[in-house]
Amino acid sequence: MRIFQFKQESGKKITKFDSNFVMSRITQTNKAAHIGCMHLAEGGVVGYHQAVVPQLLLIVSGEGWVRGDEANEYIKVRCGEAVLWDKHEWHETKPKQKLDSWQL
Repeated sequence: MRIFQFKQESGKKITKFDSNFVMSRITQTNKAAHIGCMHLAEGGVVGYHQAVVPQLLLIVSGEGWVRGDEANEYIKVRCGEAVLWDKHEWHETKPKQKLDSWQL
């Protein structure tokens, strides 16, 4: 399991083409990708399971905990962070409070 930042502070200012914004890169794929949005209410859970493909979780609001192969070690995640699990890696996600996220 790897955790990444995509907060504004970790992005790059873009001015090309008279633009004025900050870009925090998430991913680039060469193959088709499934992208979904999960809404986890307080007490919800994405149960402990093995990833059938690499999975990237982007937390866009709220905070919670994730765990990977280390079944008893939870890591706190919050808005502006992303978690990547490799194919076949065991993992679980649960919110501290309402948690909205994008899953690639």
